[in-house]
Amino acid sequence: MRIRDTRPARRDLEHDLLHEVGRAIADFDLISEGDRILVALSGGKDSLSMLLLLETLRRKAPVRFALTAVHLDQGQPGHDAGPLCGWLAAQGFPHHAVREDIYALVRDKLPEGATPCSLCARLRRAVLYRTATRLGCTKIALGHHRDDALETLLLNLFFAGKIAAMPARLRSDDGAHVVIRPLIYCAESDLADFASERRVPILPCNLCGDRPHAQRQQMKSLLSTLEAAHPHLRQTMLAALGNVQPSHLLVRPTRQDPP
Repeated sequence: MRIRDTRPARRDLEHDLLHEVGRAIADFDLISEGDRILVALSGGKDSLSMLLLLETLRRKAPVRFALTAVHLDQGQPGHDAGPLCGWLAAQGFPHHAVREDIYALVRDKLPEGATPCSLCARLRRAVLYRTATRLGCTKIALGHHRDDALETLLLNLFFAGKIAAMPARLRSDDGAHVVIRPLIYCAESDLADFASERRVPILPCNLCGDRPHAQRQQMKSLLSTLEAAHPHLRQTMLAALGNVQPSHLLVRPTRQDPP
């Protein structure tokens, strides 16, 4: 008698991630014909996975677009971008390494004990804008994923008194730059597994470190605790970000609205 194999089929992780990235591109019109996309590489698992996934899609896509990888050396003591640049060259990716002493600026301006993430992000964004202009890039791709968006939603809700997350597509205040987040539907755990499978050269960031009591880490822990009891919690929350009902929020009417 033939014994049935009841083991679960091996998941094609790359296929699933490509599907999620492709869905985000279609849903939010992230990439157009002729785009030259600056792919911002922090050296972490998310941005490196994004580069590999976008390159795979670029080769198959019906629209033509180009990728240029940019790594920002923020001047942290001991930072060495050599392994990353060597890997990019070996993979055949056009790339640039830009050095700006953000580390010194953050340490100089930030109060003792404060988390530097917000200030650091603003300074990095300004450098990326300048670099995109210099390289003639039409869009800037950031490696924020689903979990980043949900944690940001909770941070704003709990600590900033507003309902806001991370948009998949954002135009800068001056209208000169478009920021896209192709990984917005991707789970962080899937990206971590994918990066491990592909053995990408992850660079540590020593600017803020892993602060266990930081607010974002608290939000991450909260989501993990809740998801243990409700397995589809993160997907439900992500769906909620696209199902906003302003009439059921405390939005003050404008003068044009009827009483």
